[in-house]
Amino acid sequence: MRIILLGAPGAGKGTQAQFLMNTFGIPQISTGDMLRAAIKSGSELGKKAKQVMDAGQLVSDEIIIELVKERIAEPDCQNGFLLDGFPRTIPQADAMRENGIEVDHVLEFAVPDDVIVERMSGRRVHPGSGRVYHIKHNPPKEEGKDDETGEDLVIRPDDQEQTVRKRLAVYHEQTEPLVEYYQSLAKETDTEYHRIDGTQPVEAVSKELGALLK
Repeated sequence: MRIILLGAPGAGKGTQAQFLMNTFGIPQISTGDMLRAAIKSGSELGKKAKQVMDAGQLVSDEIIIELVKERIAEPDCQNGFLLDGFPRTIPQADAMRENGIEVDHVLEFAVPDDVIVERMSGRRVHPGSGRVYHIKHNPPKEEGKDDETGEDLVIRPDDQEQTVRKRLAVYHEQTEPLVEYYQSLAKETDTEYHRIDGTQPVEAVSKELGALLK
């Protein structure tokens, strides 16, 4: 059960990743977590990554691929793993295949940009507790105020419309080409490609995934 999740920011990947991890007992592998763990452990790869990051540069695909290879060799990945946020580009996907990292399922969460903008820009957060509201789907009792404390709610910088649209533009330019890449791969190999309508309610998406992957 080796799975890659594809989809724009705000398409619901994080929520469904939790469902898949709990259902199939597989770990979620995020490159950010791996980098932090490698740096903390002081491994050779960690030292390399730290040097690059301390210099304010992006960690190379080579280092990331090595980290992924190390991570998926660990015992908790025996039954599979869930890759979220990697690969982001076609060269990364090619490098994975060249290094023998195979996947069974690629899940694309398809959600139109306007729906994502509404989802994310409608979020309101209570800074003190981290409680999250949504002006349309889960509004506070009093507009702009936390239900429990009455304190002001804020819009996180990441949820501001212009930021969301910028992140979507980056996704379309860099990561969306992977949709075609993995659709083609599915025709040639055992990898299965599934496109899921991410505008459905969370429970409906989880149910669809459970049926697809059982």
